[in-house]
Amino acid sequence: MPDARTPAAEPNRWAVLALIGVAQLMVVLDATIVNIALPSAQRDLGFSTGNRQWIVTAYALAFGSLLLVGGKIGDLFGRKWTFVGGLIGFSAASFLGGLAPSFGVLVAARALQGAFGALLAPSALSLLTVTFAGSSERAKAFGIFAAVATAGASVGLLLGGVLTDALSWRWCLYVNLLIAVPAAFFALRLIVNEAQPQRPRIDLVGVVLACAGLFAIVFGFSKAETDSWQATATVISLAAGVVLLVAFVLSQQRVDQPLLPLHIVWNRARGGAYASIAIAGSAIFVVFLFLTFFMQQNLGYSPLRTGVAFLPMTGLIFIVAPTVQTKVLPRLGVRPIILTGMALGAIAMLAFFAQLTPSSSYVSHVLPGLLIIGVGMPCIFAPSFATATLNVDRYEAGVASAMVNTCQQVGGAVGTAVFSTIFANAASSYASSHAGTPGLAAAAEVHGYTTAFYAATVLFVIGFLVALLVLPRRIRPQQQMAAEPAADLA
Repeated sequence: MPDARTPAAEPNRWAVLALIGVAQLMVVLDATIVNIALPSAQRDLGFSTGNRQWIVTAYALAFGSLLLVGGKIGDLFGRKWTFVGGLIGFSAASFLGGLAPSFGVLVAARALQGAFGALLAPSALSLLTVTFAGSSERAKAFGIFAAVATAGASVGLLLGGVLTDALSWRWCLYVNLLIAVPAAFFALRLIVNEAQPQRPRIDLVGVVLACAGLFAIVFGFSKAETDSWQATATVISLAAGVVLLVAFVLSQQRVDQPLLPLHIVWNRARGGAYASIAIAGSAIFVVFLFLTFFMQQNLGYSPLRTGVAFLPMTGLIFIVAPTVQTKVLPRLGVRPIILTGMALGAIAMLAFFAQLTPSSSYVSHVLPGLLIIGVGMPCIFAPSFATATLNVDRYEAGVASAMVNTCQQVGGAVGTAVFSTIFANAASSYASSHAGTPGLAAAAEVHGYTTAFYAATVLFVIGFLVALLVLPRRIRPQQQMAAEPAADLA
């Protein structure tokens, strides 16, 4: 049986990469582009502030819980058709959301976006994996893909600000049609379908356990953010999620054709890459969330200006990610680069973002930290993306890719809940202990931000230790043609 290390003769692989990159950008930026539009949508549709979070949560729940199934469907039935189906479904759901006459329709559309995104995202990364399998240009391709996937969230902030200010919040959804429909047309022409010849039955028990477990975990962290950690729904959801996922792992050990072959995640290199993605994805969340708040509420920036303020970081990501993959990784290997990225993340948090005060300026504290993050994040995500799908069987690339997105999604859910709780508790304690102080509201908010940034520093340190202890010393994805899996991932 051919595997992902078999050279793939793809004469138009760069066109395929461009197509994959556009689709991945759409999925990633959609997680943040709607955030900018929420206040306008709330005024237009008249829903409460308490219900507003469901516009974001509906997408996260569907996306996070269905990723493994989406990746497996691509492996079994062919990545071309899951990719095209994901694009068409995502565009239809976006069109429905743009037309939404009510809050309920908008939430349903966002859930459908998440479901089709779970079909699209694993297909994109697995297509990249098999298209550049055995190619000397694999490193460059993964560097470009990592740049798009890492910078997409900040692009979403900018694009959301532009569309909301210039047109309407509805265009934050309609814009997906301008991306997805042409992408589907070109995918039909460029991509050759490759389905598993001996198509096994889908592990339905594994599907139920994985989807229910991931749904419960994401929902539990969402409830922790909006209600509390002690709330009944939070405790029950998180406990049920843990039980279901443990049952899922146990079931995968007993079936002949598992939904997630456990050798994919037990491998030290791939397991370390997944852990790095989850930890960094959770920690970097605090940058987008609280810096957006700081710039809009403390610096008085508009949504558009806030998006522009993230551009230096975005530009560096697009420059550094391909450079790391093609120039640095062949010389140093994966582990030193991920360690460097974790260290830079901790430095940015500790030296700049955690030192913010109500009188801090963008140039003095925000910009230097963003520049460091712009270098550090590609050092984590670029080699991790390449390593997470390294040396997997050709017909397991989809589920291995789905694990990448699952780690990002669960990491984001954890980051949302944990850092929001840390912020709220710190701000409340500061306000209680400094009653009557002039400018108390702004000072309490900034104290909450900085406390969350200190916590993110600790998380980056944990990521550093995980990468140091878990990732093997000798792993260079560029050398996969010359090395057997056992030696390459030793």
